[in-house]
Order: sequence, then structure tokens, then C-alpha cells
Amino acid sequence: MKKKWIMALSLSLSVFGLAACNGGDDAAEENNEETNTQEETPAENNEEMPEGAEGNEQPEMPEADLDGVPDVVATVNGQEISGEEFKTNYEAQFQQAAMQSQMTGEEVDQDQLKQQLVEGMVGQELLIQEADNRDYTASDEALDETLDELVQQNGLESTDEFIAALEEQGMDEQEVMTQLETQVKVDQFIADEAGEFEPTEEELQEAYEQVKAQQEQMGGEQELPSFDELRPDLEQQLISQKESEYTQTLIEELREGADVSINL
Repeated sequence: MKKKWIMALSLSLSVFGLAACNGGDDAAEENNEETNTQEETPAENNEEMPEGAEGNEQPEMPEADLDGVPDVVATVNGQEISGEEFKTNYEAQFQQAAMQSQMTGEEVDQDQLKQQLVEGMVGQELLIQEADNRDYTASDEALDETLDELVQQNGLESTDEFIAALEEQGMDEQEVMTQLETQVKVDQFIADEAGEFEPTEEELQEAYEQVKAQQEQMGGEQELPSFDELRPDLEQQLISQKESEYTQTLIEELREGADVSINL
């Protein structure tokens, strides 16, 4: 799998494709009312503002609501998922959601975001437990390969730089390598279960047309590379999509026979 969900989480990336959750129409209306209120500034206040400054103020970043998070947010087959671990991951997810919220003008639905995150963490734990139950191991070669992929994915220059970035977020090297080993074992488990997937020519062409349509919709002036030039990227994109879809199916199957309780 190219999308490394365990280590990526430590770098504040997505877990199982979790995205920012937007509020409904009511939230959007509230934002519009606030905007209108700010625009109705008295003339005397406008005189004190520098020329051209009106309307340039950026809205304040919302804060993550962590009140009421229990000491144990979930239990999976007797294994507890701690509130502290949840809070750390939630703050990373919320930061992404808040940035998107600033762009869309819609409030973050924090209750929904919390539920999505805890469900993702439960799914992650189910995969880890199943990989351990099947006695998967991580070879040194697989560890090195996965570590190199993570370094490249995060735009870093070396393994040392990658580990240093994680240490800045409170992880020591031993913890990094332990999570990396878990990552490799789960990757092998999912790959064995999913089997090989090779996109068809029709699927590749369809993906290319989607990229072209998106570029046109965004008004991009740069010429899109040819289909042949983008083919390797399109293949990897489709493979990653299939892996994500299968991973979710696998989690659902594991959950059917699991003892899961969520306390949020």
C-alpha cells in the first residue's frame, strides 16, 4: 500500500481517507450572517482603517473541542484506545478540517469528525490485531523500503530527517520503528487478502478524462501532459483507490466478529 496510514497519522496526515467534515446549511447561514455583520462597519471605523484593508481580515482559526473525551474512547477485543491517543490524533485531523473550513466558510462539524476518527482508529486496531493473529512479520528489507517511501511521500531528504520530524512531535526512534514494523505487517496482510490488481485500459482512460475535466473546471492554463506521460501516475492512483476500498471492506468483515465498544 502506498498510503501509509499508521506513520502518516503521526505526521498529521489522513487516516483511511478521513477528510474535513463540513456543517450543514444552518452553519453556512450563521457564517454568512457573521460576514454581513462585519461588512456593516460604521463609516467612522472605516476611516481609521488603512486604504484597501477592508475585507482583508482572515477569520480566526476555530479551536478543537476536546471537552468530555473519556480516558478510554473505545475498546476493541479487550484492547483499549486511550483518550490521550485520540486527542493527539484529533488535533491533527481538526487542524486540517479547520483549514478547509476557512476556505469554504462552513463550520467544522466536530461531533461528526470525532466519530469518523474513532471509527478509523477502531478499524486500524482491527487490522493490527488480525495481522498479529496471523503471525505476520516485518523483514529488514520491507522495513527499509517502507521507510524510504514515507521519506519520499513527506518530501524529506533522508531517513534521519524523517525520524527527526517525528521526534519533534514527541516520538522517539524506538517508537517510530515499532510503528513502522506494525505498518509493514498490516500492509502485507492487506496485500495478501486483496491480491493483485491491474487497472484496465478503460479505467485508465476514464481517470485521465477526470483529470482533464478537473483542470478545465479549475481554469488551469498549463497544458495537461499526455495520457502516456500520466499513465504511471494514473495506474498508481487507481491501485491506491482499490486498496482503500478493499481495506474498508476488510475492516467491515473483521468488525462483524469483533467485540467493539465506543465511548464517545
